[in-house]
Amino acid sequence: MRLAALYTGGKDSTYAIYKAASKGHSVEYLLTVFPQSAESYMYHFPNLHITRLQAEAMNIPQLTATSAGVREAELEDLKGLVAKIADRVDGLLTGAIASNYQRSRIERICRGFGLEVFAPLWGMDPWALLDELLDAGFEVVITAVNAAGFDAGWLGRRLDRDAVEDLRWLVERYGISPVGEGGEMESLVLYCPLFERRIEILKARKIWRGDSGYLSIEEARLV
Repeated sequence: MRLAALYTGGKDSTYAIYKAASKGHSVEYLLTVFPQSAESYMYHFPNLHITRLQAEAMNIPQLTATSAGVREAELEDLKGLVAKIADRVDGLLTGAIASNYQRSRIERICRGFGLEVFAPLWGMDPWALLDELLDAGFEVVITAVNAAGFDAGWLGRRLDRDAVEDLRWLVERYGISPVGEGGEMESLVLYCPLFERRIEILKARKIWRGDSGYLSIEEARLV
């Protein structure tokens, strides 16, 4: 199929593209909605400006829109993006794993345009997913955390085997999702087999408030 990927720059949306490509599908566009609020129910918030570098690294055209991040109303912003390419693709690609809230709304948008929904990560065991993407050579950093057990030390931390073991402890103690499907954490892919070049973070600062925070990337480049 010809697909347009709903893209945040995180591990799930990037790995979904990787899985789709491995099955012979062609990702024609990246669709990214920039919410103006971290409280968005649908969209990734921190460091979305880096998706422009990721799109360049993958050599895939990117279409963007802004959203006030108001629940339900924010779906109209995505629909506006999909409308621009609906006659040029067969379906939408999503990195959803277990969020029925997101999947049901994406399905509703697709029905309106006569498009298929392709969700290659849906229902995957989260530990298997983490193992797969690390085995595939994904270089990922944690850019936001919002759950009990996390501290500022997680911001900017590389998601490697040691980090996965620490996540196991957090899951056992606090019951969080190991892949952050409930908003417990967000991530950024710096490199993967889809990228022709690697992203280098040149300047970043940690923003920590109470028991949550995010990494604000102020300067980055492709190398």
